[in-house]
Amino acid sequence: MSATMRVISQRRLGGPEVLEVAEAERPEPRGGEVLVRVHAAGVNPVDLLARSGAAPIFGDPPFTLGWDVSGVVEEAGQDVDEFRPGDEVFAMIRGGGYAEYVIVRVEHLAPKPSTVDHAHAAATPAAALTSWQALVDLAQVGPGRRVLVHAAAGGVGHIAVQIAKAEGAHVIGTARADHHDFLRGLGVDEPVDYTTTDFARTVRDVDVALDLVGGDYGPRSLATLRPGGLLVSAILADLGVTPEEAETRGVRFAPVAVQPSGATLRKVASLMAAGRVRPYVAALLPMEEVGKAHEMAATHRTQGRIVLTVTDG
Repeated sequence: MSATMRVISQRRLGGPEVLEVAEAERPEPRGGEVLVRVHAAGVNPVDLLARSGAAPIFGDPPFTLGWDVSGVVEEAGQDVDEFRPGDEVFAMIRGGGYAEYVIVRVEHLAPKPSTVDHAHAAATPAAALTSWQALVDLAQVGPGRRVLVHAAAGGVGHIAVQIAKAEGAHVIGTARADHHDFLRGLGVDEPVDYTTTDFARTVRDVDVALDLVGGDYGPRSLATLRPGGLLVSAILADLGVTPEEAETRGVRFAPVAVQPSGATLRKVASLMAAGRVRPYVAALLPMEEVGKAHEMAATHRTQGRIVLTVTDG
């Protein structure tokens, strides 16, 4: 096996044109780690922010983007008993996913559902973990709860509505009208066209609102909440709301910062295997076309996720 691997790297901050195929040393797993041969890698909004420097997550270049991966265990480090070479797995990592091989902490890794291919598995981890940690762990959604999901047809939103439905919630989702059939297919009870309807005036008695847009969506969402309702924001910046402001209006506000979790991904995998969470891949592109993938993601108009194929499988 070659001691080097192909990665997508960048030597400076900027637009999609800064992304380039490069060679790097193949990493070796240490105790508690697994080396995964990546078959597919998801493209996340955070990748675009890090690439441009809008969110200086990785410091100065060079670095490799990529938070979502699906692939096959190549080698397990010391003290790893849960996974063996050949196991199909998926995970959220903190950068480095646009590469032929990645190191994953064993506690961040989960078995890939056999009913889902690598492309769809790679479309899932960060979106599912964000949704689960916001709606299940934090908001504790359940039967009869009214949940408002913004950007409901997007990469995180389309997973969020399915998790909310799996928990028994009544789901309202904002999206352009041409995405409403897609939302209904996911189980959304009330699609709302944000281009023609002011959701802040028409949507009421919401128990939980999930802001995946930012800007004025947070403040406007406060008007939709019932007394004691909760606004959760998964936006890295530009939250637009403070807990104190929400409290003065008789509601609550909390940001959520997604964390890797193999245990949660196992729960999501069970829902995927049962067909209750179905990730949608809007585009599947070879790793060499990562610039095009970022251009598509920057439009914020795609249904579901954009995924890169990395190695055959």
